[in-house]
Amino acid sequence: MSKTVAKRSAREILAVLIGRSPISILLIAIPVSAALSFVGAPEPWIFGFSALALVPLAKLIGDATEDVAAHVGPATGGLLNASFGNATELVVGIIALLHGLDEVVKASITGSIIGNALLVLGLSMVAAGVGRERVFFNRVAAATGAATLLLAVTALVMPAVFDLTVFGRLQVSSPVLNQLSLLVSIVLLATYGLGLLFSLVTHRTLLISVAEVEEEPLLDMRGALLLLSIATVLTTFESELLVGTITATTKALGITEFFVGAIVVAIVGNAAEHASAMLVARRGNMDLAVGIATGSSTQIALFVAPFLVVLSWIIARPMSLVFNAFEIAAVSLAGIIVTVASLDGETNWFEGVQLVAVYMILAIAFFFVPAP
Repeated sequence: MSKTVAKRSAREILAVLIGRSPISILLIAIPVSAALSFVGAPEPWIFGFSALALVPLAKLIGDATEDVAAHVGPATGGLLNASFGNATELVVGIIALLHGLDEVVKASITGSIIGNALLVLGLSMVAAGVGRERVFFNRVAAATGAATLLLAVTALVMPAVFDLTVFGRLQVSSPVLNQLSLLVSIVLLATYGLGLLFSLVTHRTLLISVAEVEEEPLLDMRGALLLLSIATVLTTFESELLVGTITATTKALGITEFFVGAIVVAIVGNAAEHASAMLVARRGNMDLAVGIATGSSTQIALFVAPFLVVLSWIIARPMSLVFNAFEIAAVSLAGIIVTVASLDGETNWFEGVQLVAVYMILAIAFFFVPAP
């Protein structure tokens, strides 16, 4: 009986790998990156293929989490989705932290926030708006998510504001700044937990979209958990390859670690969400697309960033939340723009173009930021 179940789960997982998304074809990058690492190939090649491998792995983690969530009910399922929604960014951040690449960690936090808030939301608006005069979405849910993001962004920039006010310049770190960052992170984590309570328990019905449709899971619980475990292990392996080759790759290509963290790593970690948000937006479910964009940005600001700060204290390598001037400007603008775009509860394709244009301008600026 157990063998039959195992075989069925294996077949189901194989079906998910092959047929659930065209992105799955990039799974070939996993053995390629491993082989390149084994034979000692040039590190930029290892970096490139490990980055490609993270794209379908992020998608698989998301799909497996959704299937597990469908089996355990809305409240627990919502908590699972909230916990694993940015698993790839979290894993990459942890490994970069262990390698001492604090600036890459902070750059990836910045890049993930602006990537979801501007690029994902903008592309979703374009996808939904083409062929339609106006597209409507749940104003209450969108405004709540945008306001939470704006508050989180405010908290993230406060250590830098404190640094400039007290010391007159941005420092890499100091005992006072590290302690301030830790306390701010604890507040953000508490806010994130209360936000989950608000959205999943006390005010769940207020935030549910009428366009939201319950989908049947493609995997049973055993298969979904197995897929989630395998994808997480492979993500850790590929993240180790990626982070381990960042320094050599940046030197070889003449780019900075800041640009790699803010743009390359952030896009790789969010590519699957980009595709999912655009797809559901094109189908007319703009509520879900807005939720993906603002929810992912908020999770980075309220959970991933403070979690990494707390972890840095646990491993005795305190990391501050002091971002550079470009990062401060980027996340602040992203928070304000998303808030403004969400207030009226409607959008069109040109509004999406504007958001994408802002992201492109920021990306160009990041490319020219000199190495610290």
